[in-house]
Amino acid sequence: MHKLSILEMNRLTASEFREAEKTPLIVVLDNVRSMYNVGSVLRTADGFRIERVCLCGITGTPPNKEIHKTALGAEDSVKWEYYNSTIECIESLRKEGYIIVAVEQVEGSQNMMEWCDGRPMAIILGNEVKGISQEAVDAADYCLEIPQIGTKHSFNVSCTAAMVMWQYFRNYYIHERL
Repeated sequence: MHKLSILEMNRLTASEFREAEKTPLIVVLDNVRSMYNVGSVLRTADGFRIERVCLCGITGTPPNKEIHKTALGAEDSVKWEYYNSTIECIESLRKEGYIIVAVEQVEGSQNMMEWCDGRPMAIILGNEVKGISQEAVDAADYCLEIPQIGTKHSFNVSCTAAMVMWQYFRNYYIHERL
């Protein structure tokens, strides 16, 4: 097998990416502390051509050396916005017609494996220690949970983001669009 070079992968340029049709999913980061997690989420959002990433509260914003280290330039291709509060962001997205989904372990949460009906959605991901604020959970239309069977009760926020973005992309783009 021949490992493909960057040129052979025929990827979009940052400007082509900005003009291309997007997957109708928005990622909302609720007070995420680690700039490396922010960069990783931006890089994954680029990979699935996610519409945009909303950075809320204490979540860091580009330009930032630590964000760039894991984003590898995705901070320049993926549209991102900053909001002082996650609630302000949720209210804005709801007015735009997005369904608000908190990715959190709560009573009555929906299993991620049965998720995504093709409608435009915004997923909220929380702080590395405290998770999503209760106020943001209460403002969500519903909650989504990733099934787990190990000893730990959570995944890293950037890993969670990747799994949820993949599941949405898989269900929306591959099944709904092809």
